[in-house]
Parts: sequence; structure tokens; C-alpha cells
Amino acid sequence: MSELQVEDDLADPTLSTRGTYSDDTIKIMLATDNHIGYLERDPIRGQDSIEAFREILQLAVKHDVDFVLLAGDLFHENRPSRDCLYQTMALLREYTMGDRPLQIELLSDPDDGKASGFSFPAVNYEDPNFNVGIPVFSIHGNHDDPQGAGPQGALSALDMLSVSGLVNYMGKIDLPLDDADAQNSGIAVKPVLLRKGNTRLGMYGVGNVKDQRMHFELRSNRVRMYMPKDKDKWFNLLLVHQNRVPHGPQQSVPEGMFDDSIDLVVWGHEHDCRIIPEPVAGKRYYITQPGSSVATSLADGEAIEKQVALLKIQGKEFQLTPIPLRTVRPFVLDDVILTDAAEDEGLDLTDKVEIAKYLRKRVNELIDKANMLWDERNARAVEEGEPELPRMLPLIRLKVDTTGVHEMSNPVRFGQEFQGRVANPRDVLVFHRAKKTAGRGKVKVDEPELSIDDPELSTAEKLSKVRVQTLVKEYLAAQELQLLGEAGMSDAIEAFVDKDDTHAIQSHVSLALRSLMKGVQANSAEEVKEDDLDDIVGRVREQHEQEYVEKRQPTSAKAKGKGKAVADVSAESEDSMMMDVDAAGSDFESEPALRKKATASRSRAAPAKKAPAKGRGKKAAAVSDDDDDEEEDEIEEVEEAPKAKRTNRAAVLSQPTKKAPTKKSAASAKQSTLTFAPAGRTSRAAATKSQRRTKEVVELDSE
Repeated sequence: MSELQVEDDLADPTLSTRGTYSDDTIKIMLATDNHIGYLERDPIRGQDSIEAFREILQLAVKHDVDFVLLAGDLFHENRPSRDCLYQTMALLREYTMGDRPLQIELLSDPDDGKASGFSFPAVNYEDPNFNVGIPVFSIHGNHDDPQGAGPQGALSALDMLSVSGLVNYMGKIDLPLDDADAQNSGIAVKPVLLRKGNTRLGMYGVGNVKDQRMHFELRSNRVRMYMPKDKDKWFNLLLVHQNRVPHGPQQSVPEGMFDDSIDLVVWGHEHDCRIIPEPVAGKRYYITQPGSSVATSLADGEAIEKQVALLKIQGKEFQLTPIPLRTVRPFVLDDVILTDAAEDEGLDLTDKVEIAKYLRKRVNELIDKANMLWDERNARAVEEGEPELPRMLPLIRLKVDTTGVHEMSNPVRFGQEFQGRVANPRDVLVFHRAKKTAGRGKVKVDEPELSIDDPELSTAEKLSKVRVQTLVKEYLAAQELQLLGEAGMSDAIEAFVDKDDTHAIQSHVSLALRSLMKGVQANSAEEVKEDDLDDIVGRVREQHEQEYVEKRQPTSAKAKGKGKAVADVSAESEDSMMMDVDAAGSDFESEPALRKKATASRSRAAPAKKAPAKGRGKKAAAVSDDDDDEEEDEIEEVEEAPKAKRTNRAAVLSQPTKKAPTKKSAASAKQSTLTFAPAGRTSRAAATKSQRRTKEVVELDSE
């Protein structure tokens, strides 16, 4: 969009295309966050996501678009089920394949991004073996991002659709595995260049990257975009899938940090439908946020009507037309403050039966409103010549402020009364209390912002306010982890919760335990006594934990020129979009097998020295008789970095901080490890004690 056009059309960012020359107009069906597979086992809502995706493809055929453009999270799970993949591939084949002539010409290299070792191109309609009627271009999101580090690199479900010729996967970034290389590289974005008549379109896709990493790369001006020499004659479109709303320090991407040559930014990941293009202060580009096509949470933003966009581009001008989705289940949300209801309607706050009757009345009103919205949507469609659709059960959410009420009825039991009338009977009601402001004028620096140990908060308030990251951090800090690191375990749990990666915890435990065993074997050249085994395990675990934390920080001390070797990066299932890479590992092993290996390693290993091993340039073969591959592995020892002061756990739990250990004697070296068992106790006994303490903590939390 030129500067003159911006000045003439400041009131309306959606510009009209010049004339009616369809030969020069590129038509695109724009959608984001389809989340196919969400609640696929739910008997009522299981097909919602796939039906919404079907409607999007039908709209693409109806409006005769040149291609479909998706901005991430096509799938809800990182490893979608077979049924989910089957239905998605069937829909793509049904609506995007055919003998319809294509009018968009590919000007960029068709082999850019193709599968390594194969001859077919990366763009499916350039393959003479396929009859593609409507191409589909997509980037990955945080739910369907590439995983693994095998010989073919990190792969995602979009890679499967790409090699099958159904989707053109763009925006996959090969981040360096070594931190030293990462400090000198950055993110390189290569476009897909298209032309139709006199209109030339450059599409720049950036798949989801960890927000901290993306924020760092943009702040450091290290995002390089490969543009044509005459870039001012191209309409430049950027697809991103990041947090737009700040969720903490560096937990989002600012809107005004993209290249000035961009004309339109398509923002994925955020589910609020803000599809009308919005200007950015100080920039010449606009941002459109189509939002999700299915509600994955009962939040305020999901209650906005779901839409996709028909984007028309001609020269440097564009026109964006919102299209409501008819097959999306209606969602109505409202708030109730019981104290206000007591004042306005004389509600008795001590009578549970009367309160339940009042809430039942409000829910019935919301159901009637949702049904009315569906009927209005059907009426508009019939006027446009579309068939009438059968009514769908609505999603209803009533948020109840229970401040001043001492006892409430069970919300699950309450929702059972609406079986067959709503799609979410188990969570129709959600209770919360108003935040207390009295007596909290001063901020206590040493206490966490949302601590699960805050005595002034009730259980319901803790669950409603505390964030997943804070909850995981404080719970892990309360445990006496002897083998697993807190940082890595926290990331695995967050991936399990936020990205629905059901294998995240299992994969991390397998990788961490194998890496720990190799480290113990490398640090013990002679037979080890049982009294010293805990000491060695603690040192190795602490070293791995420190290396993991350093690799998580994009501005680590390694940027000063001190590059360290990364310990065994042949990870089996790790996020390739993260700056850090975990140690290697294989399939998850059972506890008896791990004990057997630990016993075998103690019998074969040599006595360890009291001081940490500091082999410089030496190599020790990893001894193991389980696999042939392990016999060939070699572990290169690196100089151990100084250990950081361990004050995080005490700060989080508001416990007395232990004095930082020194390295003057063997006794002080033992104190610096993560061994919580008394002297003479074996590692198995210490693990048993730790499990008992964990069980007690869980029982206390449940009470």
C-alpha cells in the first residue's frame, strides 16, 4: 500500500480494488487456527472442528479463489490421530483437487523447501503428476509445530500433508542446533512469489517460534527477509503465529517490529476475531486477525462470531471481506454478581435453593438467546439462497461472582439439568470471587506474584488466578528431584498442557535419564562406592540443568565468544523452533530396566574423584551392553562451568535460604549436590524417601 493511498483512505483501511479486471486480481480464502481434532472424542462437539474446516473449503470453491491461505494451528494436537488425519486428507482431496485451470504463476524456486532426496517440487501444482484445482498454503502454529531431530530433521503433520501433495507447507525455519551458531545466524525468511496478470504477490511465512526467541530476534534486527529487487512493485504479505497480547516479559511480539516493506500482516494464534484490517502506529502496513474457526475455550474472545476472510489483491491495493461461518456452534457468555442480584431482586444469599433457581433462570435466558442467534443466521442464509441448517446445541457459559456467599451448589450437578439443551453441560457455571484490595497496598518483592502458598487466597481463587507456568514452577520446586532437572521438566509439562503433546513428559524423562546415565559413566573412570554415587549423580544432574538453562537464554554468556559443545543433540522428540536442544535419548524405559542399568553401571564404573571431573580434550567411550549404538557412542567432556547460587527454590517457597556451598573441601563438594539422603543411604532409598514426600505433598494439596 503506497503512502498516498494511506493518506487518502485513513478512515477505511480496506481499500477497493481498481476496476473490475479479474485477470489482475488475486483472490485468497484466509483462515487461521482451525484446530482440527479438538475434543474429537466428545460425542457432541467431536466433529465441530472438521465441519468448520469443510465449510471453509466449500467457501473457497464457491468464491472461486486462487488459493487458500492458513496461518497456523491446522491441527489441535502435535500428533493428530489417524481419524483426524484421515478426515483432513479426505476433505483436501475432495475440494482442492480437480481440473480447474490455475491462473497464478509461481515465480520463486519450486524446489525451495522440497523433501530432501526426492525429485518432486515443494509446490504441489507445479508437479505434473497432480491435478490441483485450489492450492492450499499454510504455516505451522504452536500446536502443530515440527518435532524431532532425526536424519530428515524436525517433522510435523504439515510435512505429511506436504509430501502427499495436499498442502504447500511454508514458513518452516531451520534454527541452528548449536548455541554458538545461533548467536551469529538469526531467522531467514524466503518468500513464495506469485503473479497473476500485472499483480505480483510475495508471501512471507514465519511458523511459530518461542515468543522469547522471536522477540529477541526482532529486537536484535536479526530477522532477514529475502525480497525482490523491485520490492516496491510487489504486494508483500506476512504470516505470523505468535502471541499478540502481552502475557509477561517478552511473552509476545510487538505489532510495530516488522519490515516497512510489508503491506499486510496476517496474525494467527490469537482466537479473537479481529478480521477488519487495523493500522499500526508509525507503520505503513495493516494487521488482520481472523481468529479461530472453532472455540477451544469458553472465554470472552471465543464468543465473538467466527469468520473467515475473502482477500482480493490488485497491484498494491487490497480488499478484505469478512464471511461468517454458519456451521460454528453458537456461544453465548454472560456474568452474574450475586450481591447485585440480592440488592436488585431481593435474592437471599443464604438460601442455596433460591440461588440455584435464579441461576437456572439466567441459563435458560442464555439458551433462548443462542437459539435466536442461530435462527437469525439461518434466515440470512436463506435470503441469500443457501439451504437451512438444523439447529446445533449452543455453548453456554455463566460466570458467577460468589463474593459474600458462603456455600454454593455443585456446578457439575447443576449442569446435568441441561443435558440435551446445551453442548457443554459439565461447565455451564464457573464461580469466582472479586479480588481483595484491602491491606495489599505494598508489593512484597520476595514473594511470587501468584503463589499457590498464599494463605489469603481460597482454593477456588488459586485455581482461577494462578498460571500454568507459576503452578508448575512452584510444585517442582517443592519436590526433591534427584534425577530430573526442574527447568526441563517444567518445559515438558507446559508442552503437555499448552500444546496437548501427550508424549512431551515421556520423551523428556527418557532423554534426561539416558543423558544422566551417560554423564555418570563419563565422570567415573573406576569403580564407584555406593556412598559416592549420589554425589556423582547430583553433580552430573546439576551440570546438565545449568547447561539446559543456559541454552534456553538467547542472550546467554556464550554470545561473548565462549562457545561450548552441545552434549549429544540427536534428540528424538524435541521442539525445533526452540533455541535450546535437549540431550539425546530413545524410547521410554521402565523403572526396573533403569535400575538394572544403574546397577550395571555401578559395577562396571571406577571410583570417582571427590572433585568434579574436568577432562579437557579427553574422550571416554560410553560403556553399555544394551544396544550396539550405545557401544559406539563417545562422550566428549567439557570443562564444568561454575555453579550458580541455588536460591531460586528458597525464594519461591519463602523458606530460609541455604548458604551457598564453597569448593574448599570434599565435604563442601557433597553439600553442593542435589542429594537429600543422609550419609550412607543408597540412591534407591533416597528415591523411595522422595516418592514418599511427593505423595504427602499431593495428599495435602488434594485436601
